[in-house]
Amino acid sequence: MAKKLIQKFIKRQDGATAVEFAFIAPPFFMLLFAIVETAMVFFVSANLENGVHEASRLVRTGQLQFSGGGIAEFRQVVCDNAPLLASCDSDILIDVRKFQDFTNVNFTDPIVNGNLQNNFNFTPGGQGEVILVRVFYVWDVNAPFIGTFLSNMNGGKRLLSSAIAFRNEPF
Repeated sequence: MAKKLIQKFIKRQDGATAVEFAFIAPPFFMLLFAIVETAMVFFVSANLENGVHEASRLVRTGQLQFSGGGIAEFRQVVCDNAPLLASCDSDILIDVRKFQDFTNVNFTDPIVNGNLQNNFNFTPGGQGEVILVRVFYVWDVNAPFIGTFLSNMNGGKRLLSSAIAFRNEPF
């Protein structure tokens, strides 16, 4: 009798799907969240590149220097051309520096020991000067588990950056 009950129990398949799903669901959803988070980082990064390219054109042609708008106008152009940046005004950091020539262009990593160093300048320079434009955006990594691999700052954040170097045109 006991042998028949054991055989009958082994043959039953009623809850097998639910148990299998319970085993497969956590890794599946972690992988799904990781894919979505990584894709969002790439989309936002490409969007930031576009905004920086458009705003840097104002510096390169001298329009920003003549308009007198300064960093506020530069920030607005970046934000207008990068619609995927959620809180563009508060999370965007701008560093514009001038150099004598391209061989002297140097810059430091803005992240030291996982913390952001806020030592940025805004010097768009004059005609014929070499300019380095760097724009940074702090992205909150939300996906579980992947955040440890995707973040490069303390607190589960990733610093996205875009940089462009050029020589200002004659005004």
